[in-house]
Amino acid sequence: MSDRNVYKAGFTSSGIQKGSLASRMMSKEAKASGGGVKSGGSTATLQVMGAKHSTHSSGFTKSGISSGSQASQMMSKTASSHGGRTPSGGTVATVQSI
Repeated sequence: MSDRNVYKAGFTSSGIQKGSLASRMMSKEAKASGGGVKSGGSTATLQVMGAKHSTHSSGFTKSGISSGSQASQMMSKTASSHGGRTPSGGTVATVQSI
């Protein structure tokens, strides 16, 4: 995963770009949760990483999640709380897919 892809999706250091994939994700997530975007959710996580240009250094790479990285810790916690699997559409899966 490249920081450039996150930026192209609309997650920038100055916020989420209007009309972008990021904007649509934020809107969908806010509607699903009754009006807010949850801390630690896909949109919030991508925005932090996009602002810091840190997706690759966090362990989300083109060839998958790096062993021993922050991303692998996120994946492990997610799998532990979902019966051993990482659900599609969840934060880890979404960040990795972008």
